[in-house]
Amino acid sequence: MKVLVTGANGMLGRDVVAAADAEHHEVAAFGRDELDITNAGSVKRAFERELPRVVVNCAAFTAVDDAQSNEIEATRINGEAAGIVAAAAAEVNAKVFYPSSDYVFDGLKGEPYVESDATNPVGAYGRSKLAGEIATAEANPRHAIVRTSWLYGLHGRNFVETMLTLAQRQNEVLVVRDQIGCPTYTRQLADAMVHLFDYETLGVMHIAGADHCAWYDFAIEIFRQSQLDVKVLSATTDMLDRPAPRPPFSALMTEREDIPVLPRWDHGLHAYLVARAERTTAEHAALVEESGDPGNPGNADDPGNPGETIEVQEANQL
Repeated sequence: MKVLVTGANGMLGRDVVAAADAEHHEVAAFGRDELDITNAGSVKRAFERELPRVVVNCAAFTAVDDAQSNEIEATRINGEAAGIVAAAAAEVNAKVFYPSSDYVFDGLKGEPYVESDATNPVGAYGRSKLAGEIATAEANPRHAIVRTSWLYGLHGRNFVETMLTLAQRQNEVLVVRDQIGCPTYTRQLADAMVHLFDYETLGVMHIAGADHCAWYDFAIEIFRQSQLDVKVLSATTDMLDRPAPRPPFSALMTEREDIPVLPRWDHGLHAYLVARAERTTAEHAALVEESGDPGNPGNADDPGNPGETIEVQEANQL
């Protein structure tokens, strides 16, 4: 099957390309430099040339705080351009996948959101993603709007990498305890979406790591599974004074029986850490083979300032 992926150089996009390749689909991958999704003419020409059966629109404005001060640009990319991509897909009779966010909810329900719950974003990022959902649905009847949560993966900045980086130079971090969500490994999300390529499964769907936790609990589990002795201090969202508001409880679950269910979030973290270790080993082996020198591993005896405490928020969304 011919699959076209926009935003193919991003964290989720790269995993979608890899997952599609693994299932022997023919993939046309477009990064930001290869395809400007805000340019309707360029998008139309690319789709007419490639004639995909499935389009996965991973191109997105992902910085939550930046979106708060630049909502017009965030909405132009996440909203208006999503409609351009969906319309171009419809013209070549392709199904379009639009990854969306738990931030389309206000977080006041107090329990996980399902697909039929009313949306009410509290910040510009969530509003821009909701605009993309609406634009996609209006432009292409064959749409799959995939809401997900707290993404992390091997190919981009994310919360797990932030924690592991901080652990190399300090023994304390400060993480919010009053934001609840579903940490989701992008490779597992990508595999689930690729599974749906062969089915006419349409509409809004929630696909995220099963169960939920706070950023604080997520940090503790990262260090536990990584066998790192780092103390996690808890803070409230108000204490960190971020520019953009966040929903306090934005966990997702599905009420649909035709939607793949991902592993528990802590199992997803384990899979990520295993993949990360395998990649590190492979990269080191390649370096040794190329240079014949294992290199300087660095000063492992210098943990940085043990008294330093870092305030941490989520590093990325889609």
